[in-house]
Amino acid sequence: MRKIKLLFSCLVLTTMLHAQETFPVNGVADKRDGCYAFTNATIVKDAQNTIQNGIMVIRDGKIIAVGANVAVPKDAVVIDCKDKFIYPSFIDIYSDYGMPQVQRPTGAGGFGGPAQLTNNQKGAYGWNQALKSEVNAYKIFSVDDSKAKPMREAGFGTVLTHQKDGIVRGTGAVVTLSGEKDNFVIVKEKAAALYSFSKGSSTQSYPSSLMGSIALLRQTYNDAAWYKNNPEAATKEGFNITLQYFNSNQSLPQIFDVQDRGVDLWNMVRADRIGDEFGVQYILKSTGKEYQRIKEVAATKAPMIVSLNFPQAQDVEDPNDARMVSLADMKNWELGPTNPAAIEKAGIPFCLTTSDLRDPKTFLANLRKAMEYGLSEKGAMEALTKNPATWLGVYDKVGSLDEGKIANFVITTAPVFAEKSVILQNWVNGNKYAVKEDAWKSINGNYTLTVNTENGPQSFTLEVKSNSSATLVGKDTLSNRFSYDGKTVKISFSPMQRRMGMAGRPGMGVGANAATPLPANAVKLSG
Repeated sequence: MRKIKLLFSCLVLTTMLHAQETFPVNGVADKRDGCYAFTNATIVKDAQNTIQNGIMVIRDGKIIAVGANVAVPKDAVVIDCKDKFIYPSFIDIYSDYGMPQVQRPTGAGGFGGPAQLTNNQKGAYGWNQALKSEVNAYKIFSVDDSKAKPMREAGFGTVLTHQKDGIVRGTGAVVTLSGEKDNFVIVKEKAAALYSFSKGSSTQSYPSSLMGSIALLRQTYNDAAWYKNNPEAATKEGFNITLQYFNSNQSLPQIFDVQDRGVDLWNMVRADRIGDEFGVQYILKSTGKEYQRIKEVAATKAPMIVSLNFPQAQDVEDPNDARMVSLADMKNWELGPTNPAAIEKAGIPFCLTTSDLRDPKTFLANLRKAMEYGLSEKGAMEALTKNPATWLGVYDKVGSLDEGKIANFVITTAPVFAEKSVILQNWVNGNKYAVKEDAWKSINGNYTLTVNTENGPQSFTLEVKSNSSATLVGKDTLSNRFSYDGKTVKISFSPMQRRMGMAGRPGMGVGANAATPLPANAVKLSG
């Protein structure tokens, strides 16, 4: 009888250990936990720790082992990463990835119409439409792989996303850039509360100025404190969704975008003074000009989110156009890339973001430019991994390559910040996303190309610069088309330049000295 009870208990325990599926499976269920072992790699676990010739094992989207002497499971797919580097995927702390497009609601206040004085939103909301504390990003988030792809190609695997609308914007969610269902990419549903000086899509007439935005935000802090601390508030004023959520969001990290009303450096100080008045330390999004007043910015003691959207070069070729370019704009163009380094040297904690960039693909190029102007490699690494993960309370899940964390990492051909480094793959949630896999096996170098022709073999020098570029030299440099997809080399060229004769001159008839057609003989490539 005891044996039967023991057997029954074991069966119950075994059943409980299996994860319960809450979504129906359309078809035959065949869930297999992918196990991969990345061997012989230089593994950069974080800004402080690097493992040479290391091994990392992932299973079911999580890192289960990493080190120099790690046993490779028998069922693992082994990927040889000799001469490759593995880094944690980057984290962007300021984005609106996966958010629906903000639609401006219809309302009063249009040209020639009456002013809209109160909130026209249906429900027990506060009086001003620019206060959207009830918005939770995780409730309106949806995976958008077309937007995730360029972010992954820039090295990112995780973002904090929120709806960029209103003075009080509600909460942001930490999500990965995996192409899986929405349920599997949300890392933390409420990770930060966000603010700005812009009223966004609100059709209400107030506020209509920066002074009005500041006044409204200060009044909201006072109203929320009264609503929270006064037991009779709900009786006197009724239930207020806006103030209720505003109070509940105060325990989260507070992020303030100061440049929504234009690039004004003093908005940094204005936002910080609001925070000081109500005992809140904001994380401030930079304007890009902090280097101009770095002492005043450092005095705020505010952590910063730094954009790499550097000023574009001014067109001064035409003297008439040059007259319209101010010296201040020229200086900002010259010194703009020094901004991240100035913030780091001032001892200000900071993160980096792709926000404000027209194309995320320019992020790494701009980052390398910032490093040329003084930003340290360690500072850049921590600003893209540990710092954002720590601020958002998810460092136990992302931000480094430690056991138990989500398998978000990039594989590169060289140190990730090096000029010629190429991101080969970006693994997010344990899923591989190819970036430039054709560069996995580099064939760069000098080769001798021998072509058998009717007049005998002809030799050329082939200098391969990349998997899509090569220089071909015979008696002269020849134009060519070259490509290598990881398996096959393709090259096309004409061994002789065609000469067209000039009619009316002896010996120079049309078609004279035309190039001899290339025979379809074997081609020998050596080197």
